[in-house]
Amino acid sequence: MNTTTLTASGPLALSEGYFSRRTWGDWLFALLVVAGAVFAFQRYHGAMDVYDKGILVAAVPTAIWLAWLWRPLRTLMLVVAALSLLAIVSYDGDLRRGDTVFWLKYFLSSQSAILWMSVLFFMSTIFYWIGMFARGPAAALEGLGSKLAWVAVTLALVGTMVRWYEGYQIGPDIGHIPVSNLYEVFVLFSWITAVFYLYYEAQYKTRSMGAFVMLVVSAAVGFLLWYTLVRDAQEIQPLIPALKSWWMKLHVPANFIGYGTFSLAAMVAFAYLVKQQAAETRWYKLTPIWLLGIALCFVPIAFRQRGVGEAGGSYWVGYALIAALIVGGILLGRKRITERLPSLEVLDDVMYKSIAV
Repeated sequence: MNTTTLTASGPLALSEGYFSRRTWGDWLFALLVVAGAVFAFQRYHGAMDVYDKGILVAAVPTAIWLAWLWRPLRTLMLVVAALSLLAIVSYDGDLRRGDTVFWLKYFLSSQSAILWMSVLFFMSTIFYWIGMFARGPAAALEGLGSKLAWVAVTLALVGTMVRWYEGYQIGPDIGHIPVSNLYEVFVLFSWITAVFYLYYEAQYKTRSMGAFVMLVVSAAVGFLLWYTLVRDAQEIQPLIPALKSWWMKLHVPANFIGYGTFSLAAMVAFAYLVKQQAAETRWYKLTPIWLLGIALCFVPIAFRQRGVGEAGGSYWVGYALIAALIVGGILLGRKRITERLPSLEVLDDVMYKSIAV
């Protein structure tokens, strides 16, 4: 009997099991997550109700599964945890140290981290678009845009974690999970949308969609900055009684996962239409796409509580003009953009997967 022949053409090799594919790094990360959860429970269980404890327990397998599903999330979680702990240790229970400790004042306090997030998301958008039109170093420029988006996501999460800590340092009755007001949820929307895009970017091995998706993230950041300047929204305020509910801690993040993925799908759909109409020369055929693009830039207005004619109206007029110019520029450069975008099948696939989430 020829053993070599049997091995090559006979029995098929069994595929590896899910757990057998885990690396030592995966198991070490899982151990760190479990250890962190045990530490948090031992130290803070007195301040937790039954719902908080349930969320903590459920967060452990969820974090491990996500990190095993897509390994860049493992790095993200570890870096966010390390920087957040550095900020907490640096505060040492005294928020006044935020004005004297260098890395707190300029990088790791919640307001500083979120401002850096805003700057980096804008820079990421710019580099994605420069890469879209550049002839030579396009891949390098888009790669830089992708890296800046990752750093922005990291600082958004650090800002959120540190803001959570800062709230409880102001007062036990003021501290709350930072997903309760418009300022906090726009930070949430920005990084969730970016993370989902970065996942699809890695899965489909194309960065050209980033130019479109990061536009809606930048629009959200623009609204966030306006809201901060006009309303002092960055100030931590106590929750109103209606929001003091365990349901809010689940409902708001789940809601904004839907908002983020829907916005991602909308921008990819806009890219699809631009690619589909690349050869079109009649202006009246392109006008509906131009109007749609402007409408997509106005997604943040859905969350406004006051009319355009009230405070901040001049800002929104300027915003509309900028949006019109950007979308008009996209349509003028649609032939070059079409060359850089992936196939219509890929755009279609990303669009429907995002909607399905």
